[in-house]
Amino acid sequence: MAHNGTNDLSGASTGDVTGAVSVVVIGAGPAGLTAAYMLSKRGLTSTVLEADSVVGGISRTVERDGWRFDIGGHRFFTKVTPVDDLWFEILGEDEFLQRPRMSRIYYEGKLYDYPLVPMNALRNLGLVEAIRCVGSYLWVRVHPPKDQTNLEGFIASRFGWRLYEHFFKTYNEKVWGVPASELSADFGAQRIKNMSLMRAGIDALTPKRLKARKGRNAQVTSLIEEFNYPKYGPGQMWEKATELVTATGTTVAMNTAVTGVRLEGGRAVSVTAEKDGVATTYDCTHVISSMPFGALLRGMDPAPPAEVLAAAAGLTYRDFITVALVVPQEYSFPDNWIYIHDPDVSVGRIQNFGSWSPYLVKEGRTCLGLEFFVLEGDAMWTKPDDELIAQAKVELEKLGLADSSRVEAGYVVRMPKAYPVYDEHYKRNVEIMRLWLADNAVNVFPVGRNGMHRYNNQDHSMYTAMLSVENILGAHHDTWSVNVEDEYHEEKTDGAQARTGRDAPVLSRDSIDAAATRRRESGQ
Repeated sequence: MAHNGTNDLSGASTGDVTGAVSVVVIGAGPAGLTAAYMLSKRGLTSTVLEADSVVGGISRTVERDGWRFDIGGHRFFTKVTPVDDLWFEILGEDEFLQRPRMSRIYYEGKLYDYPLVPMNALRNLGLVEAIRCVGSYLWVRVHPPKDQTNLEGFIASRFGWRLYEHFFKTYNEKVWGVPASELSADFGAQRIKNMSLMRAGIDALTPKRLKARKGRNAQVTSLIEEFNYPKYGPGQMWEKATELVTATGTTVAMNTAVTGVRLEGGRAVSVTAEKDGVATTYDCTHVISSMPFGALLRGMDPAPPAEVLAAAAGLTYRDFITVALVVPQEYSFPDNWIYIHDPDVSVGRIQNFGSWSPYLVKEGRTCLGLEFFVLEGDAMWTKPDDELIAQAKVELEKLGLADSSRVEAGYVVRMPKAYPVYDEHYKRNVEIMRLWLADNAVNVFPVGRNGMHRYNNQDHSMYTAMLSVENILGAHHDTWSVNVEDEYHEEKTDGAQARTGRDAPVLSRDSIDAAATRRRESGQ
């Protein structure tokens, strides 16, 4: 039975499961704990193995000296009704706040609407630059970029080169670490769609009564205006889920890193994990895994063939640092976060944790989270905390957002493997691994963002886990069909059938390797 374009648990036929079910769940993030929770609702306990000391994965809430940080920012918004219902079932309605959504672009000392509204952008840029931007747009109408398969050419063809340089180039290159000319146009297409400077201008000049007469199909979709959010951050959800599953007899083992999965007769029969240097083997009938997909395959015993191991080795990640700075309330801003398009600073985005929830901060002050997109082991990743805090203070003042001398405290949070990298080979690599699992480990279910190496958000990660539990109980859902579409996950559709997906940029492997080499050589 379909729900929003994917499988609906409420209509699933679970069939009969003969014999005892013993499930090992790898990872205590949203996907792993959702799986454990859904199993507990069916009267089944499981063993959850988590390598870290904190539950929630990247959806954790980090607490330092009473300040709480949301790593990356997590809006609790979804088109998948079973996931939305589950959030409230786990945490309870009283523990949610309804928060306004606001995020803007910071560029040359001014804030611009996000998603980009061309008329707002042109007004902020000033008359002379606005004329230049319009002229640049008219130029590309006559002389379009030759290559529009990459992000640079795709956006320039719709907004002109000057607006592209101002509002698209820098941020995307900070996030992915490669030139925008080497990012797939798909990444822009699913956000910009058929938007262009001309269309925006026409829309701005069209009277409302004429817009209404054209009907919903003529309207450009917009991002959600508000969302639900746990009082104490996203980690509150997963801390509560842990309490609920352990109360039913499920074991959640922290600081326990999975090292291997034993296969016999085309099925996983046990999982081995280490804690404090001591290895323990857990017998199982099924495995639900949210650990990095490549690491899972490399841990199989007996090992997969060379082609599969090569595919596993080909999956890589982008890593993430948050530097949280405590500042007086006067330096607060209403945005959940602002995107920093200034090429003279390294920070890519700045969260205001007080705008997410007043329970994350303390009275009279707020906490700003400066986010840096890095590679584990590079110069930024290995820089001492005090140097990262000093750099963040300098960049915050350089942007004019706060006086560095007024920063009261600073904290650093490193998050490895925050974002799977989507190079031109990743789809083939994932497919090779999927096919091998289907033939050699039929009872192993990859779930979640890292577990499937997919551009899943929290809701999609949860949904893959929910469907996997149904599959263990006899259903036949295709978990890989979750989040397969072009529509951006936060867009509103005026009456059209909503689905669940979002897309990601496809990066050139050569570009990724070359960028890493440049950073090493420059000491960045």
